[in-house]
Amino acid sequence: MRVKCVLVLLIMFSIISASPTSAMTVKDMAGRTFDLKAEPQRIICVGPGALRLITYLKALDRVVGIESMEKQFPTGRPYWIANPQLKTLPIIGPGGAGAINKKPDMEAVLRVRPDLIIATYMEAGVADAVARTLSIPVLVLSYGELAVFDEMVFDSLRLAGKILNRQARAEEVIDFIKGIRKDLSQRTADIAEDAKPGVYVGGIGYRGTHGIESTQRDYIPLDWNNAVNLAQQVKATIGSHVMVDKEVLLSLNPDVIFIDSAGLPLVQEDYRRKPDFYQGLKATRENRVYTLYPFNFYTTNIDTAMADGYAIGKIIFAERFADVDLPKKADEIYTFLLGKPVYEQMQKDFGPLGQAVRFGG
Repeated sequence: MRVKCVLVLLIMFSIISASPTSAMTVKDMAGRTFDLKAEPQRIICVGPGALRLITYLKALDRVVGIESMEKQFPTGRPYWIANPQLKTLPIIGPGGAGAINKKPDMEAVLRVRPDLIIATYMEAGVADAVARTLSIPVLVLSYGELAVFDEMVFDSLRLAGKILNRQARAEEVIDFIKGIRKDLSQRTADIAEDAKPGVYVGGIGYRGTHGIESTQRDYIPLDWNNAVNLAQQVKATIGSHVMVDKEVLLSLNPDVIFIDSAGLPLVQEDYRRKPDFYQGLKATRENRVYTLYPFNFYTTNIDTAMADGYAIGKIIFAERFADVDLPKKADEIYTFLLGKPVYEQMQKDFGPLGQAVRFGG
C-alpha cells in the first residue's frame, strides 16, 4: 500500500513538474519589469501597430476590444481587411496619432476586463500609471523608429510570443520576413551602381497624407532592393521623413518616380495646378511614374512593404524579377502573415500594385 502511495505521489509530482508554469517576470520594450501571474487569455491592443503584431502571431482570438480608429479608417491596413470579425468588438478608446503615449479610456478598458494591455510607443511612466490605476499589467512593445523598418520589431514579436505562448509562430514570422528581405537583396546585390536608375518615392504618408514632396530617406522597399534612393541626398530634420522642395526635386530629376497610392489624389491635383513642374521631371516625360501601396499607416504594415519591394524590383530591375507575379506574390505574403489573401481588396482600394500613372489623362 505504501509503495502504491509513493508511486501515485511520484506520478503526480512528475505531471506537475512537466506542466509549464504560465507565471513569469517580464521586461518589456520600455525597460519596465513586472510579474504576470498567468498566461493572458483576454487582451487589448492600444497604439500604432499593436493589433497588427498580435495578428501576425495568430492570437486574435484573445482580443476583447479595439480602438475606434480601427473601425473609422478600414482601408490600407491588411490585418484589418483580413479579419472583419474585429468590427464586432467593443471600443476601448479612440486610438490614432492623437492617442499615442496617452492613457486609454480607462472606463472602456475596464468594461472588457482584459488580463493584459498591449501597447506601443508608450513611455514607461504612462504605462506604469495605467497599470497602477487599473490593476491590469501593461506590456509595451515597439517597432522602433516610426515609418522605417527596425529589427526591434523582432524583439517585440518574440516577447509577445513568449507571453501568449506563440513562441514558435513568432520565429516563423521573423524567419519569413528575413527570407523575403534576403530574396529581394540577393536578386539585386550584384547590380553595378551606375546601372541603377535614380528613384524617388513621393506622396508618402506621415501623420496624415501628403503630396509629391513627402518622402523617406530610409524606405524599406528601396533599401531591400539595393536601389538608389535620391531622397538620401536630402537632409532630414526629424528621423527619416523629409519634405522635399519642388526645386530640389527638379534638381534630383529622378529616372523613376513611385507615388504612394494614399497620396496619389493630392499629387494628381497638384499636377492639374502645376503641370509645368511635373513636365520638368524626366520620369514624368518618359512615363516612368508608378504607384505603390501605402504601408505607413498606424506604423509599418510590414506585409505591404514587402509586396511593394517586389513591385519596385519588377519595375526597375525587370530581368531580375521576371519570375514574379505581383498579385500572387502579394497574396503569398498576406496569407502567411494574416491567414488570408487580401490583394483583391487592396486593388479595389488603390488600384493594381505598380500601375503606371498617367498625368493629365
